[in-house]
Amino acid sequence: MKSGMMNAAIMDKPLSIAVKQVNIPIPGDNEALVKVHCIGVCGSDIHYYEHGQIGRYVVKEPIVLGHEVAGEIVEVGKAVTHLAPGDRVAVEPGVTCGRCEYCKSGRYNLCPDVIFLATPPVNGAWAEYIVMPSDYLFKLPDSMSFEAGALLEPLSVGFHAMQRGEAKPFDRLLITGLGPIGLLAGQAAKLFGITEIYGTDTVAYRRELALEMGFKAVFDPSTDQVAERLDELTGGAGITLVVESSGNARAMADTVKLVKRGGRIVFVGLPASDEVPMDMASLIDGEINAYGVFRYANTYPAAIQALQHSSVDIESIITHRYGLTDIKEAVETARTRKDTSIKVMIYPNLPAE
Repeated sequence: MKSGMMNAAIMDKPLSIAVKQVNIPIPGDNEALVKVHCIGVCGSDIHYYEHGQIGRYVVKEPIVLGHEVAGEIVEVGKAVTHLAPGDRVAVEPGVTCGRCEYCKSGRYNLCPDVIFLATPPVNGAWAEYIVMPSDYLFKLPDSMSFEAGALLEPLSVGFHAMQRGEAKPFDRLLITGLGPIGLLAGQAAKLFGITEIYGTDTVAYRRELALEMGFKAVFDPSTDQVAERLDELTGGAGITLVVESSGNARAMADTVKLVKRGGRIVFVGLPASDEVPMDMASLIDGEINAYGVFRYANTYPAAIQALQHSSVDIESIITHRYGLTDIKEAVETARTRKDTSIKVMIYPNLPAE
């Protein structure tokens, strides 16, 4: 049995975080102890770091953040039979009750009693080791890196957006907001067979990276006539599916103007205000389908299989790598260098590359 102390990044108050020694967790009968290889910095982590809360979730005591994680199993509980020490795994960070109507219907992401890593008061995985129920650990094929395994979490949001939007290979897709979720939504779209993908973002670096990752064209919504350019590039056929990932109120409202009649809109980004003006007449008259996305459900096995047999690249969004001991620099990079950083990756047990 693994025992002793480990390093973990502890946030004790907004803008204050440091690596401290804590006990290595002990797995229960249906759990496994995972040695964390790498873990991403998510926008939610930065929001907790900056403000100490997201909506009703408030950091009231020191917490370990981080939920985009992959690693190697070092110990399993006595009831675990499908995993073994040495297995490389990705971690799905939300543990649901399994009993409510949402869990039983397969929409477990809506479970009211979900326990999600790094959502107060639950600790996350910016640490050397983490314990998780074995049902939420998914083996990685030999061809898939730990980095890709960690990125399955944000990729799953895009994958779920494609499922919600009933994505088809013949769709003409527009993604508004080209942060990690928007860029990975574009890669998820490729897994669904979509080849005509456009994007918008006000940050030049993000637009350039989107083009490198296979977007057909990108636009700056603050200066470009997006609707006119899309009409030109699609030969007047129009956009059939819009995925809004920026959370910008204006971008959300504009989706109705950018999708063709009979099209679909998937809202992923959360706006700063609960209320966003919307042209309801156009939405109704155009018979446009609008969908919300909350995290994801049933995506990990499907995404692993799809990635394993494709040439889709998701690791290009990693722009910075840090060891856990450099956690302060890592979160500050993600917080303050949004014009040049996309995904910051942390390595608790290995030096940054």
